[in-house]
Amino acid sequence: MNVDTMRNIDHYVGVPLAFTGTLIKKIVDFFVPPKQVRPKNVLLIELSEMGSAIIVDPAMRKLKENIEGELFFVIFSKNKVSLQLLGTVKDENIFTIDESSIMNLATSSLAFLKWCREKEIDSVIDLELFSRFTALLTASSGALNRVGFHAFHNEGLYRGDFLTHKVAYNAHQHIAKNFIALVDALLSEKQELPFTKRIIPDDEIKIAKATISDEEQASVRATISGLYEGFEKEKNPIILVNSNASDLLPQRRWDRENYGEVIKKILAYNENAIVLLTGAPAESEGAQMLADYVNDKRCINFAGAVKFLQLPALYSVSAFMLTNDSGPAHFASITDMHTFVIFGPETPALYGSLGPTTPIYAGMSCSPCVSASNHRKTPCTDNQCIQVITPEWVFNTLQFKLDELTR
Repeated sequence: MNVDTMRNIDHYVGVPLAFTGTLIKKIVDFFVPPKQVRPKNVLLIELSEMGSAIIVDPAMRKLKENIEGELFFVIFSKNKVSLQLLGTVKDENIFTIDESSIMNLATSSLAFLKWCREKEIDSVIDLELFSRFTALLTASSGALNRVGFHAFHNEGLYRGDFLTHKVAYNAHQHIAKNFIALVDALLSEKQELPFTKRIIPDDEIKIAKATISDEEQASVRATISGLYEGFEKEKNPIILVNSNASDLLPQRRWDRENYGEVIKKILAYNENAIVLLTGAPAESEGAQMLADYVNDKRCINFAGAVKFLQLPALYSVSAFMLTNDSGPAHFASITDMHTFVIFGPETPALYGSLGPTTPIYAGMSCSPCVSASNHRKTPCTDNQCIQVITPEWVFNTLQFKLDELTR
């Protein structure tokens, strides 16, 4: 299903179901007052964003340190692999929901209800900001503790009233700190209104680093050698460019020609550097168009050349990456590779990478134009926030990393 279809289902089906479910919950709670239990088997729900599976990792690690049971996760099938990069959640504790069709979505959602009871889930943390679908999954999971973001007196998207621990979403701090606030609410021994009343320091959202073997690095370098004859790891610094953006928010896309101009400048500045155009196998055609535009043998279509779980090894042997605001910026954060991330309709203050990174952001008065209050759907058809960012601006920003290579 495409993104707009999923949004429409979430609205036209989700709103009446959330309203009806809330009425049923309040009636049941009147006769059988809800009780809370100490969290043991905790389930996190985050379906649609691969990058969020990385950003939430500090919160998940805090959870693992403070519960006696198991950590579980629910995610869309196509995004499961992002959870496997760090392995914080056991593979057998990950449930996937098939979003490929309405029928598959319904079938896997029903299977989820049975799975929750088999795993004896007692606590659920809904990481989504606006989805009624995840609110309904939380409500029907059977968990006694249900944690999530609540609107309180704010105008915004209606998600029903199913939560036992209502957390105030803070639109002025990084989403990773908001995720920590959800964990704090679950672990709290007292009720707060709203949760969570403490300062969350930056050191709590430091990302864990992947363990990468010499063999994994050698395998990636062998793949590069197969595509660039004469490659030498000591001579040829590797620079990655990810020019692809998902259909979830097309306003994030920077023009292909702009990427091409930056790549030309990089190759002219360092005569030994090679640029790998990364992406999924399905993005190979677009990468090839960019390679053809640059028209230099040191600019290589690398989309689909390595498997997803080989990305940390690729990042670990590369000098830096230029990317749009998308998943790869967050995948790279589990390594020490520096990223340069082009932002437009979203802001690095809330969604910046937790690794070594430099955001490139115009900060127009209309930005960010997507948020929890508009289902991340903007009316903008003229993304000047991206268009005003020039190849010269980007090259001048990343030039210091090129200078480091020469030193």
